[in-house]
Amino acid sequence: MKTINSARRDLLKLSGMGLAAAAATSVPAAYAAQKPSATFPAAAIFDVRTYGAVGDGKTVDSPAINKAIEAAAAAGGGTVFFPAGTWLTFSIRLKSHVNLHLSQGATILAADSPKPGETTGYNGGTYDAAEPNDPWTPYQDYGHNHWHNSLIWGEGIDDVSITGPGLIWGKGLSRGTRTGFVAEQPGVGNKAIALKNCRNVLFRDFSILKGGHFGLLLTGVDNLTIDNLTIDTDRDGMDIDCCWNVRVSNCFVNSPWDDGICPKSSYALGYARATQNVTITNCYVAGCYELGTFLDGTRKPFGPEVKIRRNGRIKCGTESNGGFKNITISNCVFDGCMGLALESEDGALCEDIAISNITMRDVINAPLFFRLGARLRGPKDTSKVGTMRRILVDNVSSYNTGSRISSILSGIPDYAIQDVKLSNIYIHHQGGGTAETAKLVLPENVEKYPDPPMFGADTPSQGFFLRHVNNLEMSHVEIAPAAADARPSFYLEDVNRADFFAITAPTSPAAFALNKATDLRVAFSRAAKDTQLATANNQAL
Repeated sequence: MKTINSARRDLLKLSGMGLAAAAATSVPAAYAAQKPSATFPAAAIFDVRTYGAVGDGKTVDSPAINKAIEAAAAAGGGTVFFPAGTWLTFSIRLKSHVNLHLSQGATILAADSPKPGETTGYNGGTYDAAEPNDPWTPYQDYGHNHWHNSLIWGEGIDDVSITGPGLIWGKGLSRGTRTGFVAEQPGVGNKAIALKNCRNVLFRDFSILKGGHFGLLLTGVDNLTIDNLTIDTDRDGMDIDCCWNVRVSNCFVNSPWDDGICPKSSYALGYARATQNVTITNCYVAGCYELGTFLDGTRKPFGPEVKIRRNGRIKCGTESNGGFKNITISNCVFDGCMGLALESEDGALCEDIAISNITMRDVINAPLFFRLGARLRGPKDTSKVGTMRRILVDNVSSYNTGSRISSILSGIPDYAIQDVKLSNIYIHHQGGGTAETAKLVLPENVEKYPDPPMFGADTPSQGFFLRHVNNLEMSHVEIAPAAADARPSFYLEDVNRADFFAITAPTSPAAFALNKATDLRVAFSRAAKDTQLATANNQAL
């Protein structure tokens, strides 16, 4: 009798030859010879063609695919196999203990949604209806409140995966609405993959092209691994919302019109739940390539005539009711997009976050944007300002940064960002700031939507704008303008206990502008002489 490993090798050979012998009704002899068990059922492979799927890109295959998934689940679990072909579908409903495997050359193609004023889409089909989520819908945008109106979705399931080198193309999906809580018409699909309240989930090796409002919307998903995905899309790449124990690694995301990798902690589950114990590593995020050209490798940048937001970044927020705790972001590359953002706006406890080994090129503004605000979009009995504390940033290089808006660390009056350490940071920016810009007094905008331009088109600093911050350490930081800039490198307002060590920055004008700063120390720096001040107000250094 062959060993199990030998049987697996035989199966891989059969799959590579494109044979249907791996289907549920035609199991390879090596598998049939094994004694069935809960972990190794006799019918482990379920080829979608066996259940009536055609794969010609014209026939709607979702009924057949869902039959294959149901059969796999009924058998105790298994792999639903997609050979090479174009599998045109509406909603695909995931089940527990099922793996969707997309082989090389396999494309799951989203069928056209109903057009405005129509009740059905391609060939009379529709996506599953957006399920109600009352009374929680007012506390996050429409897209975050619904999961069923997706190309692939699952709710309350466990031990599920999507793997393989194939493609998910959301061609017929909507990009979602830009008008907050406005619902889309019934039958429209607006997400590539959506999961709610799931456990033990793996996504690996596949690609997403044009993923709708979200390539991945994952809410309340624990023990989650996302590895080696390529996402080329026109809204968010992946949103990781209210999730615990998450690993994101080796992913490539191009999302010029919205955020790339986006941990969130909304109120969509009906209670405030933190996103915590998360690692994001070895990823590339971009906001500068035309849709599809990142995926096909031609990487065609947008011309100057194309007005886009060039988001594409890693951002914690904006939905931030539950918090972000125990987060590491490391070894990531930012290209032609916005910088890294941490945002607590809806009461989140944003704490214990380590960021390291980040390189950025052509970032349009604010390489670092940390904001503690008070939008407080949540039930009134839960609305209170959150925290942002214990944040460590090390080894960041940003080249050819847009200069109008510097990095920003800003709390609000009486609620300071606390315990921040930034080290080994090099920021090369385009320069050109004027003396008039250096005199700007930025509004607090306590309740405004957080984004670097929230305070205006320019900052009075060329390196860092620091306001309402307690216990700040900055060491081995260099600010390097490409052209002369008339603004100070560091603007401090209501900053208490700040240490600056080994700082390099232009000294004309003075590197530091100090306003209501207390307990300040500067040492061993080229930017200013060694100084220790108990208080400083309207003072240059």
